[in-house]
Amino acid sequence: MTTGFVLSGGGARGISHLGVVKALAEQGIEPEVLSGTSAGAIVGAFLAAGYDSDEILRIICKTSLLKAFLPAFSLQGLLKMTRLEKLLNEMLPAEFADLQMPLTVAATDIYKGELVYLADGPLVPAVLASACVPVIFKPINLNGRQLVDGGLLNNLPAEALHGKVDRLIAISCNPGGPVTRLPNARALMERSALLAINGNVAPSKQLCDVFIEPPELVNYSGFGLSQAQAIFKVGYDYTRENLHKFAL
Repeated sequence: MTTGFVLSGGGARGISHLGVVKALAEQGIEPEVLSGTSAGAIVGAFLAAGYDSDEILRIICKTSLLKAFLPAFSLQGLLKMTRLEKLLNEMLPAEFADLQMPLTVAATDIYKGELVYLADGPLVPAVLASACVPVIFKPINLNGRQLVDGGLLNNLPAEALHGKVDRLIAISCNPGGPVTRLPNARALMERSALLAINGNVAPSKQLCDVFIEPPELVNYSGFGLSQAQAIFKVGYDYTRENLHKFAL
């Protein structure tokens, strides 16, 4: 039985993917093919390159990998993803073909308004495109397209693997449950974006055999980089405690 993992976007909450993957690996459930959007594309690239969950968490904490998303002001306006590009080039293979398992990442052609799946050619530019937050970062020019975050059109790219594996496991990190407070404008903006993105996840969810989304993540911000260990633990604990519900 071939197994595919689909990893959603979600900023720092994407660290929970690592906890979920670790808990599944302890049960002998590991991916043979991966797809991902944004933070899920980054996690997916490391997994496909052969890193395990604990190694990736150590890299995130040691190098502040996701802090590369935090912009400084620029006189030119939109920023380039130079910091993240440098880190990824140091730790990932140059090409998709050099990965240990197939990976597909989703990006958005911002001019054409189209979803784009990337699965071959240069790896790091494709991952950068999938994680390129619009308005903050300049679109990534790749294959003649101007590409930004895949989560705009599909934050859970199950279609990329649907029908190609026997079992498709979706790992999402954006529960849309109720919150008790939105303390500032950034929190309000993030909440609005999360609710909008969850609308494009619903059809993808139906294509998956298993859907894992820790509800406790509603208490964590996509900007919560200092809470990496706690977010990892949420994913791990939730999966361990609910294995019997997933029909794995």
